[in-house]
Amino acid sequence: MDAARRGTEGRLAVVEDDPILRDQLVWALKERFEVLSAGDAAGGLKLADLEPDVYLLDLRLPPSHEAEEGLRLLQAIRRRQPDATVVVMTAEAERLWALKAVELGAFDFFRKPFEKGDLLHVLGRALERHRILAENRALKQKVWKRDSYGGLLGESPGMRALFALIEKVAPTDTTVLVTGESGTGKELVAEAIHRGSPRRAGPFVAVNSSALTDTLAESELFGHERGAFTGAVASRPGRFELAHGGTLFLDEVATLSSAVQAKLLRALERHNFERVGGTKTIHVDIRLVAASNEDLEQRVAAGTFRNDLFYRLNTVILRIPPLRERREDIPLLVDFFTARAAERHGRRPKTFSGGAFEALATYPFRGNVRELEHLVEMVTVLVEDDVIGPEHFPGSMAAVSPKPSPERLPLVEAVARFERDLLVRAIEAAGGVKARAAEVLGLDSNQMKYLSRKHGL
Repeated sequence: MDAARRGTEGRLAVVEDDPILRDQLVWALKERFEVLSAGDAAGGLKLADLEPDVYLLDLRLPPSHEAEEGLRLLQAIRRRQPDATVVVMTAEAERLWALKAVELGAFDFFRKPFEKGDLLHVLGRALERHRILAENRALKQKVWKRDSYGGLLGESPGMRALFALIEKVAPTDTTVLVTGESGTGKELVAEAIHRGSPRRAGPFVAVNSSALTDTLAESELFGHERGAFTGAVASRPGRFELAHGGTLFLDEVATLSSAVQAKLLRALERHNFERVGGTKTIHVDIRLVAASNEDLEQRVAAGTFRNDLFYRLNTVILRIPPLRERREDIPLLVDFFTARAAERHGRRPKTFSGGAFEALATYPFRGNVRELEHLVEMVTVLVEDDVIGPEHFPGSMAAVSPKPSPERLPLVEAVARFERDLLVRAIEAAGGVKARAAEVLGLDSNQMKYLSRKHGL
């Protein structure tokens, strides 16, 4: 039974060896909390099985009555519940022990004797901290369970089509070329393919080709022998060897030089190669997933990418739609990034207003999903308000050109915009009462909740 149904704000575990003080605490706090109590460290640890929302611990507990006893209990509780919210009580002259408790993970402390008002204030803050952490965990789990595929998120037609293709190609051993603009999630697609393949128990090795200089690319991919070049003080395996039995993800493959392209083609066709400076032929068993944010056919026509390598990579092509083609996924992505940023930085998850979602829907997002993630993280860290509006976004977003007229929009986006406008008008006509608006539109409560969340209303 949760705290609301018990008629209290939360469940509190009090561990205090003085029976008179323990009774006083229970009496003072029972109107606000469901209070559980124990008189020693062993009893306090048993209370952890009941998963209290907040712990209130005296440090000097039986059997030793030393402050270390309470610190050991604190550590034991946090081993069971890493996010446990613990407040410790100390005597007036024991500030150093209290600070030690905070170092070990206690949320706060106060000194005895205490005023009831001060105690309630500290415990109120502790309960709020517990609620924020619980809210963050629940939101993150909810978002992960809904509309996700191997870490990819989306409910738009383009993403659903992508998920279907991943399911078809993953169990095979064919080479895959992933195309998409920067920030769309090409490595996530490669990881999803690997996890869905018979090679899932093997390594997944990712290489960003654009980060490699021409002189180092060959060594990075195929390894080198000692003395092969200046600085090669020891032999080292390359990424091909490290990926043996698994999947090699070669990102931004178009940036490789002609010489490296030639050796890459040879390795893919023969399943073997030699390290730089070596003569021994090394055989490998890998699956290649390559990716590019450039049009490889145009690179072939321009003479900067090998035609034979292109056709070797071109077995199956998976295209990731840019964010501007899947704007209906923005609320879902915002939910996920909000939960993750809040958990990472210890903040309450932000709520985005309808106006904020409107601004996001019209922004071009040239950096795609990665840019949206950075934006959500920025407002989570910097904005104090719980509700995010368009006024909290960077100035560059305010300068976005007006929305295109509906007749020039893709059908899916035009329908989504019409759907949102219809909901807004119905809610306004109902005086803001969504239940009344749902009746007018012929929707049940679940449909109304889904559409309101989808459109940020």
